[in-house]
Amino acid sequence: MDLNNLTIKKFHEGLLKKEFSAVEIAESFFDFIKTKDPEIKAYLSLGKDEALSQAKKVDAALAKGQDLGILAGVPLAVKDNILIEGQPATAASKILENYQAAYDATVIKRLKSAGAVFLGKTNMDEFAMGSSTENSAFQITRNPADLERVPGGSSGGSAAAVAAGMAIAALGSDTGGSIRQPASFCGVVGLKPTYGAVSRYGLIAMASSLDQIGPIAKTVEDAAILLEVIKGKDSLDSTSVDLNKFQNSNLKIHNSKKLTIGLPEEYFIEGLEQKTAKAINETIKDLEKLGFKFKKISLPHTKYALSCYYIIMPAEASANLARYDGIRYARREETADAKNLKEIYFSQRSGGFGKEVKRRIILGTFVLSSGYYDSYYLKAQKVRALIKEDFNKAFEEVDVILTPVAPTQAFKIGEKTENPLEMYLSDIFTIPVNLAGLPAISIPTEKLQAPGVPLSPRLRRAGKHQNELPIGFQLIGKHFQESDILEIGQMYEKMTNNQ
Repeated sequence: MDLNNLTIKKFHEGLLKKEFSAVEIAESFFDFIKTKDPEIKAYLSLGKDEALSQAKKVDAALAKGQDLGILAGVPLAVKDNILIEGQPATAASKILENYQAAYDATVIKRLKSAGAVFLGKTNMDEFAMGSSTENSAFQITRNPADLERVPGGSSGGSAAAVAAGMAIAALGSDTGGSIRQPASFCGVVGLKPTYGAVSRYGLIAMASSLDQIGPIAKTVEDAAILLEVIKGKDSLDSTSVDLNKFQNSNLKIHNSKKLTIGLPEEYFIEGLEQKTAKAINETIKDLEKLGFKFKKISLPHTKYALSCYYIIMPAEASANLARYDGIRYARREETADAKNLKEIYFSQRSGGFGKEVKRRIILGTFVLSSGYYDSYYLKAQKVRALIKEDFNKAFEEVDVILTPVAPTQAFKIGEKTENPLEMYLSDIFTIPVNLAGLPAISIPTEKLQAPGVPLSPRLRRAGKHQNELPIGFQLIGKHFQESDILEIGQMYEKMTNNQ
């Protein structure tokens, strides 16, 4: 069984034709994970018993002639900051090392109702704070395209699992690019929905006004299928909305070629890696062949986005992580020498949080402190409003915006760990989307086949090689207009896969 090329759609068709059973596929994935993951390290924990039990239920329903939804039996990976009842939920932090979720996140409830099978929890940067999955307290995940390079972050484990064929699709979370950047680095599709389109209930919060759960998949179509199931209003999340009131993301093409795509001058700048720039330009040419029109636009406050984000995000993170005091979420650590409650707090938090988490908690506490709130946090919120207004004005001229996902391809492990600012710059093209609450998707510019599989004629003509690193491009849509970016993505994917 070729697990690498198994998509949600292909799985569903094969299951209905009884080419395989849900149990057979689930067992195949666990066997492959056992072989492949020791070098990738995408998973933090596996839920084999629960997964096989769910797969057996799917097979039994099929045997009885019951109608099965398209996600029935589909093996999925889940980022370890999304709760699955009875399974570990560490957020890749030592302070939650012994925590098991007491309930299901809303997205998990909806996927369980659809019959999905959960293979396990994937590695991430601790509390989603990072761009490389090197900040995990437990292990470093490697990029399947090059084991010496990072998979991106913070949803690096989920992206690596899908790219390596260790899951058909996965869930991640995106606060400043944490779905899209690893998707770009690993050569898969990553969708960050509009803020509020998907419930955040059961997501271990980092920055509540920025966090968003979304799918990572092998195709745009698969990402859309997952979105259809997890989206929608949730009474347990007051920020969630009914996406159906706006526009469906069911990939029904509706004169998409009439859409105008904007190219913001602030995203095509010095510092953009030559290979990345070339790949983006080739993508623009491909979309022009499909009939799309392009227009240059300006998003003038983009230059302030990074600074704005690294004030607002740490402030919210500091508030959210205050609950991890070492008492309510206790670490099994000797505290006999502690003389008072303050010393217990200090021992548990200083030993439980990693370097990057501590850095952001301290920064966030500082900007919220008396005398600095107005100077930093309040100003950042005003800049955020200006960034939103930039997008609103741009969308009066264009329907969709196209940009790079990241300035570079996947960088080497350890290359940026000693320079936090350089690491933060990895998200310079994705952060504005989160500040504005917009939907965005990362799509591979080329689908480079796995080793041993012949390259497509199109890739050969382009002079591509199997050992090249993936590159993704980003499509940004209007609020709750996921359908626009999904439709364009599907058309591009169909064109590039068939040539």
